[in-house]
Amino acid sequence: MTSPVSEAKSEVKSSGRMPRQIPYIIANEGCERFSFYGMRNILTPFLISTLLLFVAQDQRASEAKHVFHTFMMGVYFFPLLGGWLADRYYGKYNTIFWFSLVYCAGHACLAIFEHSVNGFYFGLFLIAFGSGGIKPLVASFVGDQFDKTNKDKAKIVFDAFYWIINFGSFFASLLMPVLLRDYGPSVAFGVPGILMFIATMVLWSGKKKYVHVPPAPANPHSFLHVVRTAVLATQPGAGRPGLFVAAAGVLGALAALAMTPSWGFVIAACTALVLLLACVGIGASMQLDRARGIHPDDAVDGVRAVLRILIVFGLVTPFWSLFDQKASTWIVQANTMSTEVSLLGWTFEVIPAQMQALNPLLVMLLIPFNNLVLFPLLNRMGLVPTALRRMTAGIAFSALAWIVVGNLQVQLDAGDTVSIAWQILPYALLTLGEVLVSATGLEFAYSQAPASMKGVIMALWYLAVTVGNLWVLIVNAGVKNEAVIAHIENSGVGVIAFQMYFFAAFALLAALAFGLYAKRYKMVDHYRA
Repeated sequence: MTSPVSEAKSEVKSSGRMPRQIPYIIANEGCERFSFYGMRNILTPFLISTLLLFVAQDQRASEAKHVFHTFMMGVYFFPLLGGWLADRYYGKYNTIFWFSLVYCAGHACLAIFEHSVNGFYFGLFLIAFGSGGIKPLVASFVGDQFDKTNKDKAKIVFDAFYWIINFGSFFASLLMPVLLRDYGPSVAFGVPGILMFIATMVLWSGKKKYVHVPPAPANPHSFLHVVRTAVLATQPGAGRPGLFVAAAGVLGALAALAMTPSWGFVIAACTALVLLLACVGIGASMQLDRARGIHPDDAVDGVRAVLRILIVFGLVTPFWSLFDQKASTWIVQANTMSTEVSLLGWTFEVIPAQMQALNPLLVMLLIPFNNLVLFPLLNRMGLVPTALRRMTAGIAFSALAWIVVGNLQVQLDAGDTVSIAWQILPYALLTLGEVLVSATGLEFAYSQAPASMKGVIMALWYLAVTVGNLWVLIVNAGVKNEAVIAHIENSGVGVIAFQMYFFAAFALLAALAFGLYAKRYKMVDHYRA
């Protein structure tokens, strides 16, 4: 990890003003996140209670989790398309605006087709396509409004950006379960659609005020050109091991696509893409120096920097496999808990899906607490909370959250009555992990990406979420195997608790690997001059 001294030397002090167009983007993001989390946080209970009634009751929760995580994989898969279109052809603003219209159409489908499986799933596809298409661009669009004269303001805005996301999510998480219960799916899914339309209009109203960074022109020394040269290049007296690794990735991707009939398109396509990216990236890194002379040194060095970033992203994927299950596995667990809570002599009923509101509420509290109290204190103690250190700790905190929630599941499996209030502790641990990983990762991804690759790099950051949800589906499929079930039964804990402890161990190993890699990572500065 880069030392605090070298980081301090590389930091350029600036005194530029805060860009005046930022409020439009922040307001757009707040409304858009209300719409997304509003529909996402009621998706699992709606599927269980209404749409999947044709599925056997003992399998309904498992099928709902499958649909939920497949949808989330799509949401974080389509950023690749949005990032590529913005970087290569249309620019960030135009791409965000047109994908937002698709997004609005998806919300309309959810409200209209509440009893049609095909219509509702088509709406989920449109939302995945629209929200995924804009996802890598809004954060990088924020970054485009800054340059080296005011880049010190960027961290404040990225934190505000993440704060407003959770502001919208908090109220959506409280209100949407009530609307679903009292007014039905058409209203509960219609309200988020209205907020998404407002978000689109707010974005449009600030069109003339934004800094519009044009798409990158065709470049013979682009990332993909350099990678292709490195993989295919020959060297006298040497073999081409990188080409064999890349070819293995292509064959693996084709094999994954061939499994589409049994896996479904989203899972098969995501698996294929992960195999292709991993193997081609490894193959290119093995032979990257062969591209020198054919391409400029700065282009080759830029590819090496991107490949290093992708390793960081890959090590974050276990965190996302834990984080996104709070809207599926944790809701299923909450459905089996006592939902009557007493606070200061006041007793009230909690709808299980409303527990999701704890996450954004805690984020809004933790971000200012970390910036004003925790991080300054750590700095005075000589423990500088650099970006990669914060992300390492965040992954570890997520593992602790799953150990706690696993212990709660063991009590439930034993027939004990457990209050839903006990989920507050794992939510607090997981949210601390989220603030340290996700809010930090947005700024890290933008700052480390070369100018011509910012949209795509942000898309690859979000692709890590897709891979995290892919881990969930793989594990869920694995526990349906008879041999695996027999092993779990011999362990003395139930299947759900076993999975929870498995994910906790998975994240702890990832935190260890991330921390070791972070010590070797050299931070760079790719803010606009």
